[in-house]
Amino acid sequence: MKKDLLVIVVLLLTLGLVNAVSQEELNEAKALIDSKINCDKLTNEQLEGIGEYYMEQMMPGESHERAHEMMGLTEGSNAEKQFHIDLARRSYCGETSAGFGMMGRGMMGNYYPASYDYSNYGYFNIFWILLFATVIFLIVWIIYKFGIKNTSSETPLNILRKRFAKGEITKKEFENMKKEMEV
Repeated sequence: MKKDLLVIVVLLLTLGLVNAVSQEELNEAKALIDSKINCDKLTNEQLEGIGEYYMEQMMPGESHERAHEMMGLTEGSNAEKQFHIDLARRSYCGETSAGFGMMGRGMMGNYYPASYDYSNYGYFNIFWILLFATVIFLIVWIIYKFGIKNTSSETPLNILRKRFAKGEITKKEFENMKKEMEV
């Protein structure tokens, strides 16, 4: 019983030390952010701390750990370190081509390589929009020109009725012509 209690106390103290170190690292990262130091002067360890800080701000506590689990990142791995470095490069340094971080490739990203050139992307979209509009216009024009025409109003019987209504033919002529059409 005493031994179990001792193990629990040691575990709690260890967890407390880990959290204290983590909080200390977060405080150091916050101080770096507040100092507005240039990214060129930061080491990868400092960038990792800044990335950790930003991640902790977005997803505090267990949410942070669960996000790592969802992304397949294990605590202390090189992939986790690189993730935080990339997050810092994107969030703090404003780099848009930082590796595979939070909004790069993968789970929440755009699935394009980090070096993808977006400079002509707007023109590419305009081209497709114009092509799509042209195709729609051609389809509508072809349907109008060769397809649906209102021929029901121009049947011989309707023409005969219009002539009778205008007084161009008499009732007897109308009846005779109508009988001839029905044959």
